[in-house]
Amino acid sequence: MSDYLRDGAAIYRQSFATIRAESDLSAFSADLEPVVVRMIHASGQTDLTDDVVATPGVVAAARAALAAGGPILCDANMVASGVTRTRLPADNPVRCHLGEPGLAELAESMGTTRTAAALQYWRDDLARSVVAIGNAPTALFALLDLIDDGWPRPAAIVGAPVGFVGAAESCAALAARNDLEFITVTGRRGGSAITAAALNALASPVE
Repeated sequence: MSDYLRDGAAIYRQSFATIRAESDLSAFSADLEPVVVRMIHASGQTDLTDDVVATPGVVAAARAALAAGGPILCDANMVASGVTRTRLPADNPVRCHLGEPGLAELAESMGTTRTAAALQYWRDDLARSVVAIGNAPTALFALLDLIDDGWPRPAAIVGAPVGFVGAAESCAALAARNDLEFITVTGRRGGSAITAAALNALASPVE
């Protein structure tokens, strides 16, 4: 029989200890550090700290919104599937609208991706929500444009789409904002796992 660690809790403890030993977390506040640790844990990249940008109030804003029952609005089913429901403080709804009837036609009429077009279903929930965009740069660009057009601002945004076309640019656009609470990953890195990991850490301070 192979010799390997089988205790789940011990694996978590050793993983987080390794991350803290190998990563420079000195730039992050006490409440943000566990969020970044979770993001590193999801990516396996201890230098992710070089690319994480966040506002000082994002943790408090996200936790207040979730404690009040606010929804989590996701750009992709992979992000929604990565949310650990037992960590949610108020049995919060986790929504992704990619399955809406007629979405493909709506996207075609708007001249954009289905993921960006799906934001049209978010308007009534945005003001009290935590937004999680981990797949589509077009969704993050669209969200910022909608906010500029007068749509409600979400309580907090986890914006970390991944890729080679638009990912770095959309995250840079979010990082440049001074009117939103957010956490993002600049450059090409990001993705559904990192975004869901950040959400799980925001949802509960329990490591």
